[in-house]
Amino acid sequence: MAGPHLRMSRPGQTELFAQTEFAAMHRSPALTGILLAAGGSLIFSVNDVAIKFLSGGYALHQVILIRAFVAMTFILGVIHFSERGWSQVATSRPATHLMRVGIVMVSNVTFFVGLAAMPLADAVAVAYVSPIVITLLSIVFLGEKVGPRRWAAVIVGMVGVIVMLRPGAGVIQPAAILVLVSAVLYAAGNLLARHMGGTESAMTLSFYVQSGFIIVSLAMGFWAGDGHLASEGSLWSFLFRPWIWPPMADWPIFLATGLSVGIGGLMVTQAYRTVEAGLIAPFEYIGMPAAIFWGLVVFGTFPDAVSWLGIALICGSGLYVIWRETVRKRDLDAS
Repeated sequence: MAGPHLRMSRPGQTELFAQTEFAAMHRSPALTGILLAAGGSLIFSVNDVAIKFLSGGYALHQVILIRAFVAMTFILGVIHFSERGWSQVATSRPATHLMRVGIVMVSNVTFFVGLAAMPLADAVAVAYVSPIVITLLSIVFLGEKVGPRRWAAVIVGMVGVIVMLRPGAGVIQPAAILVLVSAVLYAAGNLLARHMGGTESAMTLSFYVQSGFIIVSLAMGFWAGDGHLASEGSLWSFLFRPWIWPPMADWPIFLATGLSVGIGGLMVTQAYRTVEAGLIAPFEYIGMPAAIFWGLVVFGTFPDAVSWLGIALICGSGLYVIWRETVRKRDLDAS
């Protein structure tokens, strides 16, 4: 129905409608943040599947280095042609950037080492436990009061984690623990981006993260790139393999992972920088069906009954915790 209606509209009416809609989105940072988070999460899913695909033959720090170079090329191009130009690289908060770079780096390493040993959908599901862990940390370190409904959600989420850990399943257990560590650090990095949003743009945040990736990956390459720490068959084999020159067939995959991080990273960072985390976080869960899709199409894996149970418990409880946090904050602001 929309197509014929637009074709029958008066000259200029469609353009006016589009301009009005764009202006409305521009006036609604919440809507813009939601679209950025959802779109960025879908683009990020390409990064996950690409790195899992590459995990069988490369060292993780080599993959991250090539990815960072591709992402940095994209970011520098955007900076060069943007209105603010190279002034975006300047910062008055180098120490905070350094802290965030460290958090994001460790989060990436733990997630991708775990991802290499787990089905894609299982790893992504465990990663979505971060809202539950943040609730627990707020009780321990901030002394926040948590009601019975949020406690119930936390317990359900922890049961989901236990289901996904599959105790006694060998390598899957420590791999899932690494992904769990990554989830906590990922949430901390996004909250820090929100804290820095008043003075730092999404471009600035992304520039320093990719710079950190390049520096640390190069250092890892000089230290372990010859493979003297490699131990094939262990959980950490992905991290310490020797560097190799990628064949031409793999370069499009490296390009995909770099562009997905460059574009998706900017989108998600901008979302968390400008909109409350409680509103943005639920829309990152769009990555769950994307992970199931990629796992089926690329790797021929599909969650079994145990995985589906864990996915339902973790995602359901995580979304509920986010919703309760949003309602609680709204009530506090209204009082």
